[in-house]
Amino acid sequence: MAIDDEPPSETKPARAGKARAVPTEAGPTGMRATRTLKRPGEIAPPAPTPVPLTMPRVKKAAAKSPPEPKRQAAQMLGLSAESRAAAFLMAKGYRIVARRYKTPVGEIDLVAQRLGTVVFVEVKARASLDAAAESVSLRQRARIVDAAQHWLATHPKAAGLPLRFDVILIAPGCLPRHIAAAFDASD
Repeated sequence: MAIDDEPPSETKPARAGKARAVPTEAGPTGMRATRTLKRPGEIAPPAPTPVPLTMPRVKKAAAKSPPEPKRQAAQMLGLSAESRAAAFLMAKGYRIVARRYKTPVGEIDLVAQRLGTVVFVEVKARASLDAAAESVSLRQRARIVDAAQHWLATHPKAAGLPLRFDVILIAPGCLPRHIAAAFDASD
């Protein structure tokens, strides 16, 4: 053991001009750190504590299976329909305020505004316009109304404006059909 590594003892005087190790309190790893005295009265920063060789285990997230091709196709169709509906509304003079607004109670496809009226729009894409119109259920209407209330709570400037719930129907080979005031909050 070298002189520098010896723990100091009360009976052994410090040698002038030589550094010596001074034990300090135990650290978080339970190991004691040492400080080296450089000159009488001067203390150097503590020596780095050794890192354990084994790292704590981190729980891995469960691997998600890739979405089914049918589900992916339906999602892509929905995104395309929402983009077409947004372009259609902008051509009619609406300003799109939000797209795919997610809330804890549901999602609003489009939030638009025109002439001081806030419009919550549900977009439905099906093989025909009739099938799209039939697909707006009472349950979906209630979900959209709840999501609209959440949107209004987070946008207090729009609270005093008139509200409307519209539906835009999308079908291949047809122009989008805009049904203004398709339902109201009391439905």
